[in-house]
This record gives sequence, structure tokens and C-alpha cells, in this order.
Amino acid sequence: MRQVKDIDAFLKKLHYFDKKFKLFINQNNDHLIVEYPELCGIIDEYSSFIINHDNEKQWNNLDKSIEILPLVENLRSNSSVCIQIMEKHRALVLSHENEEITDYFRNIEDCIEKEFGGFQITSQSKVLLVGSGPFPITLLMIAERTGAEVFGIDIDNEAVQLGKHVVNKLGSQLSIQIDNKTVRELSVIKQITHIIFSSTVSCKYDILDQLYDLTNKDVLIAMRYGNGLKSLFNYPMQEVDEHKWYIKEKTVHPQSVFDVILYQKVQ
Repeated sequence: MRQVKDIDAFLKKLHYFDKKFKLFINQNNDHLIVEYPELCGIIDEYSSFIINHDNEKQWNNLDKSIEILPLVENLRSNSSVCIQIMEKHRALVLSHENEEITDYFRNIEDCIEKEFGGFQITSQSKVLLVGSGPFPITLLMIAERTGAEVFGIDIDNEAVQLGKHVVNKLGSQLSIQIDNKTVRELSVIKQITHIIFSSTVSCKYDILDQLYDLTNKDVLIAMRYGNGLKSLFNYPMQEVDEHKWYIKEKTVHPQSVFDVILYQKVQ
């Protein structure tokens, strides 16, 4: 009986987040004022919910019926849109020096520290981030801490323009280039040594398949993903063509909103 009550409470919380995300998205689409502090609060609450071990237990006990799947898809998609709204707002108000960093951004920064494990990025590396977003914190941190030449691509032109604005404000002295391009259109793709996929890029495994013929033989791919409860926030791991890619390393970060798989080419 207790388990049923716990699962009911768990589902009620999922519907609560779903309702909140849709509210913010509708406000944004209708050009109404989105309450930024409230949005940050919901994203932080959602992040904490996803890395809570007790919630992972409820997820595992949940009947993954056909009724729950649309809710999971909605939460994954809508939370991603809300992150975009939050990042765009943060980029636009960048000149306000007193703005506090949210728990979500702190979590992302912590994740970046562990991205490639023992496979170090150096000043000789060329790093590509697929899905750089409007506030490209990953690119800034890598360029600043390693001196590497870094590139970001995104299909959202507004995100690209805001990303360039953020780089000009925070890292104009760094080697960072952001473009509204596909991997096929990137002229330096053969020279790229490390590629990071944002966890909210829905077609990341399709792009990974394309990269086999486009990249050099030693390229290292860091695929951010989320399985289990973390799939509410991230697109999960998928099977890859075993003749093209193999898993070099898989790292699970219990206190991070996403985990990381490192892929290398099958020689």
C-alpha cells in the first residue's frame, strides 16, 4: 500500500512539472513576461528531483505503460525548451553583474569538469560542441582552462547570435567560434580532436553516424545522455553501429543531471 502511495505521489510530481513547463512555454510563445526567478526555481527543483536516489527507486517501480510514455516525452522536450528560455534570458541580462548562478548551471559546470575523464584536452586540441545553446558555458570553460581552440554549432540561429554575444562579453580573448551550421558544413571537421554532444540534442545518434566518415580516425566523442530517471531531462543512450563506434568509457555521475559515454572509431 505504501509503495502505491509513493508512486502516486511520484506521478503527481511529474504532472506538476509538466504543467509548469507548459505554462512557461506558453507565456514565452505569447510574448508575455516569463518570471525568470520562478523559472530558475522550477529548473533547479527538477534537477534535484532527477538526481534524488529515492525518486530513482520510484521510477524503477513505475509501470512504463503506454500512458506514461507521452508524459516522459513531454517532460524531456518541454524541460529542454525551458532551459533554452532560461539560457537566452541569462545571455540577454549578462550585463547585470549581480545575477546569481542557479543550481542548474552549477551542476552543468561540475559535469564539465568530469567530461573526458583521463582523456585530457590540451592547448593543441580542437573541440566541437554540438548544440552549443545561447549560453555556451562549456565552450567558455574549456577554452579558458585548456587554451584549446573550440567550436560550437546550433540549429537555433537566435541561440547562435546570443552565444556569440556571451562569448564577446566573457571570453573575447579566447579562441571560440560559434556557427549556425551542421557537422557536414563545418570546414574544420577533419581537424577536430574532441566532440561533445549536448544531452538535449534529440538526433545526436544520427549525427554520430554521420561523423564516422567526416572525422579523423582518432577523434574522441563525449556523448552526454540520461537513462532511467535522467531520461526525463536527457535523451537516453542508444545502440551504435558496432562496425563504426565502440564505447571507450562510460561514466555515471550520480549527482549530475547527465552521464557521459566516450566513443571512439573502430579501426
